[in-house]
Amino acid sequence: MASVNKDPTRKRTPWVVRWRDESNTLRKKGFARKVDADRYRAEIEHSLNIGSYVDPVAGKETFRSYGEKWRLAQPHRPNTVMRTKSQLHRHAYPALGDKPMAGIRQSTLQAFVTGVDLAPSSVRPLWATVRAIFGAAHRDRIIGQDPTLGVKLPELPHKEVVPLLLEQVDALVTAVDPRYRALVEVDAGTGLRQGEAFGLEVSHVDFLRRSAKVCQQVQPAAGGGVVVCAPKNQYSYRTMPLGQAVIDRLAAHLKEFPAREVEVLDTTADPAGKRAVRRTARFIFADASGNPLHRNDFNETIWGPARRAAAAAFRALAKAERDADKAAGLRQRAAQLGEVGMHDLRHLFASMLIAGGLSPKAVARLLGHKDASVTLRVYSHLWPDDEDRARQAVDAAFGRDVPTVRPSLEAVR
Repeated sequence: MASVNKDPTRKRTPWVVRWRDESNTLRKKGFARKVDADRYRAEIEHSLNIGSYVDPVAGKETFRSYGEKWRLAQPHRPNTVMRTKSQLHRHAYPALGDKPMAGIRQSTLQAFVTGVDLAPSSVRPLWATVRAIFGAAHRDRIIGQDPTLGVKLPELPHKEVVPLLLEQVDALVTAVDPRYRALVEVDAGTGLRQGEAFGLEVSHVDFLRRSAKVCQQVQPAAGGGVVVCAPKNQYSYRTMPLGQAVIDRLAAHLKEFPAREVEVLDTTADPAGKRAVRRTARFIFADASGNPLHRNDFNETIWGPARRAAAAAFRALAKAERDADKAAGLRQRAAQLGEVGMHDLRHLFASMLIAGGLSPKAVARLLGHKDASVTLRVYSHLWPDDEDRARQAVDAAFGRDVPTVRPSLEAVR
């Protein structure tokens, strides 16, 4: 229990509230008036009784100090460790790091979110990390209230996925180093994430049953190099059906560039993704030495030049085209290629599934999404809508020749 006593030796704050916190440490706080001391005593006793007590000293810890404790305690995978550390050290700590946790208000965080020099799509994962730190501090009773509540994030621009044309994929295949041409084609035919494609081993492909098992990915390691790790989440584990064209391309690639045994670090056996073991692997897509591909190196030295060369090829076609509308279309395709990433091959795969009449649930499973709602948020505009189906139903009732409402590849482009 807390007590209030008058200390004549204290000139400005003679009325002293004393109490023992949950760790049995003696605390005290002085007040100029007895009525204020009594009120504070009642608040302290109430918070201790209901388990909502907040140590006023703990709240003086800086955001940087508590944030680092939080970060190091998280069971993050290596890739998430690097991303979280970068978010905090590059953006959060310069703005908030030296402020005491209890002194950071909602208005301070709103100003931080509004002023951070990032695209709206990048603000969200940064804010998720900052919000998680304050949420943990609130649960630890370092702070009495969570100041992140009510903070408004910048609106995301409305941008619909525009799948690549097959001609654009052909241009990328032509422009890329011959060793990686099959990677582009197979990725377009399977929709694998980049790390999943890099992690595909010969043993994962069943050429007889025309399927591939997605059970790992290759990601940059925290200390340099790469590491074999578990897929993005539990829903990413899947068996992909492979078309004959994909099977044939894989077989041709392995004949021209046989897979070689290499030693790799593998964390897939550790649920936390931290404990690595050494083993041998035979990657289908690898560098000339058989080593797994590093995302950053590949994007900079292989994909980047191929993307720019493919865009230049479309600009050259546009320059030679006499029809103004066709030239404009070619320039538009060139501009799209100038910004394209391997993830756009995944979008193309999704559009082909939708054009083939697969349901959102089936597309979600093949893409490794948690559920169909994730798929629909990205690709809903590619599915035929109710108006299309209504027209078909009415025309079918009158016995007319009704064209299919399933979008063709041209329709979804």
